[in-house]
Amino acid sequence: MAAPLPTLLVVPTGIGCEIGGYAGDALPSARLLAAASGCLITHPNVINGAALYWSDPRIQYVEGYSLDRFAAGELALRAVRQQRLGLLLDAGIEPELRHRQLQVAEGCRATLGLNIGPVVTSDVPLAVQLRQGPSGASWGELGRPDALLRAGERLRDAGASAIAVVARFPDDPESEALSAYRQGSGVDVLAGAEAVISHLLVRELGLPCAHAPALSPLPCDPLLDPRAAGEELGYSFLACVLVGLSRAPDLVSLTTEVALPLGAGLLHAEQLGAVVAPEGALGGEAVLACLERGVPLITVANPSLLKVTPEALGITSGLQRARSYMEAAGLLLALREGIAEQSLQRPLLKLTEI
Repeated sequence: MAAPLPTLLVVPTGIGCEIGGYAGDALPSARLLAAASGCLITHPNVINGAALYWSDPRIQYVEGYSLDRFAAGELALRAVRQQRLGLLLDAGIEPELRHRQLQVAEGCRATLGLNIGPVVTSDVPLAVQLRQGPSGASWGELGRPDALLRAGERLRDAGASAIAVVARFPDDPESEALSAYRQGSGVDVLAGAEAVISHLLVRELGLPCAHAPALSPLPCDPLLDPRAAGEELGYSFLACVLVGLSRAPDLVSLTTEVALPLGAGLLHAEQLGAVVAPEGALGGEAVLACLERGVPLITVANPSLLKVTPEALGITSGLQRARSYMEAAGLLLALREGIAEQSLQRPLLKLTEI
């Protein structure tokens, strides 16, 4: 097998992607692309499966803000054997629900051998609010970002090298949006607010971070879509976050005056061999940064609320289209092995002379 081909997988959150619009339902695709590339860099909402998770040393778990900074060449990634996970709990979580989160952390220590602690509770409730834009995409607001940052700084100062956050999210079990989501036709209304929380912590602290919402359990729904099932298996979404963060790479700033060389145990954006993204959601910062670098782009038919296509962006070169993530895996293997795409297609056109 040829050397790994570092590949960036982006599935934007909160836009209702057919694959990746639910907690962890893009994980099988990510596992396949990791096997094809040998090194896959992707963000938590791709592989966080609520109560379910899958640990793969070929997958680099990189929060969305830091993934954008990596693609722009401002950060490098350094593999680690183990992170020390600080747990940040929202003061707005009720006592019983709080105990459930702590029991998940204790279970991950006892069963999976994760290094967890210390635990910090914010000094006031974080006051998360959920919103949806005119397009239907989800976003959110944080009433007390100052409290989030104070708690994060306490964890960093106490020796945490990565931070898992559990914030209390509003319950709305009777909403039409939630009902549609559970039955397979809606948008994850939590995802946008989750991104606000993790982006803020990563930007200010420079540590790997990821978020799990605290919610009251929902009544059983016999019409539940299979993609939503992983989110309803227990009281907490925290287990997958702890597992993902336990080996998330360190974030190494490249904006300092001291230049860090390629190699030296660091993964740089210059080493990217491909970026994979939904064909209608190409407007994100990471994808655009890769295009500026000339990184080959593989688009996948994965419908969502967005229509930011190659045609809309005027992309005419360095583009390969895949009808599925299975086909994208084949294209990655061809890139990794140095096999010309045209040689795999029929009819095989004759060479042109110029």
